[in-house]
Amino acid sequence: MSGEFHRPCLDPVSIFDSESMEQLRKDSRLDPELLRALRNSLFKKFEADDVALARFPERERVVCHTLELFRRCDSQVDGASKLLLKTAAGMLIESVILRIATGRSTLCVSSQVGCAAACDFCATGKMGIAQNLSSAEILDQVVQTGQLLAAEGRRLHNIVFMGMGEPFHNQDHLFQTLESLTSPKLFNRSPGSILVSTVGVPDGMLRCAERFPKVNLALSLHSVNPEVRRELIPLTKKHPLDELQRTLKELNGRQSIPVMIEYLMLAGKNDSLDDAAELINWLNGLDVHVNLIPYNEIEDAPHLTGTEDAKIRAFASQLKASGLTTTVRYSLGNDIAAACGQLVRKENRQQAMANNWDLSQIPES
Repeated sequence: MSGEFHRPCLDPVSIFDSESMEQLRKDSRLDPELLRALRNSLFKKFEADDVALARFPERERVVCHTLELFRRCDSQVDGASKLLLKTAAGMLIESVILRIATGRSTLCVSSQVGCAAACDFCATGKMGIAQNLSSAEILDQVVQTGQLLAAEGRRLHNIVFMGMGEPFHNQDHLFQTLESLTSPKLFNRSPGSILVSTVGVPDGMLRCAERFPKVNLALSLHSVNPEVRRELIPLTKKHPLDELQRTLKELNGRQSIPVMIEYLMLAGKNDSLDDAAELINWLNGLDVHVNLIPYNEIEDAPHLTGTEDAKIRAFASQLKASGLTTTVRYSLGNDIAAACGQLVRKENRQQAMANNWDLSQIPES
């Protein structure tokens, strides 16, 4: 109808939807500085929602979160916290906060509900489902954690993609998330404070290094014995060890930073001095940093147990003597089942069944 008055859409707008937020600003004829200040408040300062929104005229239309805090579990032993967060689809994911003794804080974010990699040692892989999280759902884990730490007078130093899911099985949303995290207009995080860990998806690793050369990459290796690694990580059948070795060499050519090698210490599986010698030989000539990780045992893998401390130290000593940069990580959050997936497996399978998801149809990549 000629001359009809145009009324802008009054639907709620997610703070993570940059395009819609900009349209809201234009429709409401707001100064761009107001939107910039809102983003700085939430994404950089991690101020509380009411504080951040108080200065924004269209505050009632802005949705600050895509996830609902379902439960918080705090360790009584160390500085770990686990956040159980519920998606709009009713599924639970986990984010783990590690408060290191040095004062630094690290967040382990999830990229999926469940995981198709189905590693033998991982509670998430036993869930039987694999659903991608959106970029907004990944970013909201950062926002909610940042707000929690800010309320404690702490700041978030590092973000690691080591939570639920294989990040490169959700590559598009992973890359969108990395763009937002490193964008000066949004989170403005240093790429060097971000690490993406994978069980071994070569194409994804190479594309990530090409697009984000300063973002750290980690390979969950755990064994260089083909049979043992296939047993631990079924994806090895698709991406064998020689392919992963070639990928590491190519990554070294693309990045000026070492690739992290994650090595879970499993008693009787991969922790002998012969295993250490094989690992040294396999990594020869590569620019890597080896992290030896104590194993958090899970109910669904009673056949796997962690290596005792003395044996881990002996393993580490052999790697260091060969010239490999090696760190022995300390396990945090044992009393809150901080290994991702342990607290939400049953709830998520029940929700998936209620939604009539076909649990057998899990993508391979």
